[in-house]
Amino acid sequence: MSRSRFEKFKQVLRQRQTDMTVLTDQVHKAQNISAILRTADAVGIPEIHMVQPRHGRLVYHNTAGGSSRFVATRVHDTIGKAMAAARQRGFKLYAAHWSERAVNYRDVDYCQPFALVMGAEKRGLSDEAAEAADAHLTIPMVGMVESYNVSVAAAIILEEAMHQRRRESWYDRPFVEDSGYHATLFRWAQPKMAAYCDRHGLPYPALDDDGDVIPPADPAYRGAL
Repeated sequence: MSRSRFEKFKQVLRQRQTDMTVLTDQVHKAQNISAILRTADAVGIPEIHMVQPRHGRLVYHNTAGGSSRFVATRVHDTIGKAMAAARQRGFKLYAAHWSERAVNYRDVDYCQPFALVMGAEKRGLSDEAAEAADAHLTIPMVGMVESYNVSVAAAIILEEAMHQRRRESWYDRPFVEDSGYHATLFRWAQPKMAAYCDRHGLPYPALDDDGDVIPPADPAYRGAL
């Protein structure tokens, strides 16, 4: 671990937008999930939420340039449960969906807690998700196709969210290095040691200024050192 890479990890974590996320409504294609993960990492989203498809199973490969290591994923049984969990956290639900009440994606406020809800390939957003959403977003188009690919649409909308938040200096807000920050930093810097500690129920040891493990005196750690 080089010091510059360790410092990069810390910088990225300080800029994470914990009040911004993506919720996929039965999106199942591996390349789309991977692309959404890559975009989520790029705009500072620490975790995305996914709903298990009714048919088949949710599968995605590690094809997101390593982004799946840095963006957590949480899978929900139903869209109703997923949206309820977001609301409990105070998130607005912005759905990429055409309807009579749809607005241009640039005309909503992303400088508040929100979840971007994206519908499944071909079928689009479920009726339940569309009805529960606080706003429907559309992206203006002038071509023959009716819609963007789901991962492309997510990237376009999230870039606007990032633009608004940068304009308001949200990526420069004061940051508290709490236990969650230190645990995530350790997992990023020392994934093998973190996995060993998790398997054996051991606390993560301290790291030096370069992100290397300071060898603990406890013999329980010897198997990983």
